[in-house]
Amino acid sequence: MTHYETVFILTPVLSDAQVEEAVKKVEDFLAESKAEIVAKENWGLRKLAYSIQHKRNGFYHLLEFKTENHELVSALELMFKRDERIIRYLTVKLDKHGIDWAEKRRAKLKSEKSNA
Repeated sequence: MTHYETVFILTPVLSDAQVEEAVKKVEDFLAESKAEIVAKENWGLRKLAYSIQHKRNGFYHLLEFKTENHELVSALELMFKRDERIIRYLTVKLDKHGIDWAEKRRAKLKSEKSNA
């Protein structure tokens, strides 16, 4: 199975319910495509490095998934292009070093949450 990580930014004018709905749509699309979601993170509202569509902030989300279907990434990015709520996205294929780093990051986040 090939391991991928995608980060997408949602427009800041959405309500919390609309953000959840958009993220659920992406998760459902991956589930329907027989992809296994390994991890998901909500990074919240963050300032953009530069304005996109006259917006200076956006809701960031990260999804890490595994799939055997290599055409899934193209279909996922096409869905991102068609959804007007998503203003930017990036999907990368993780090699063994990227997978190790992602596992360490998740373990660190888990330990920080348990200590808080």
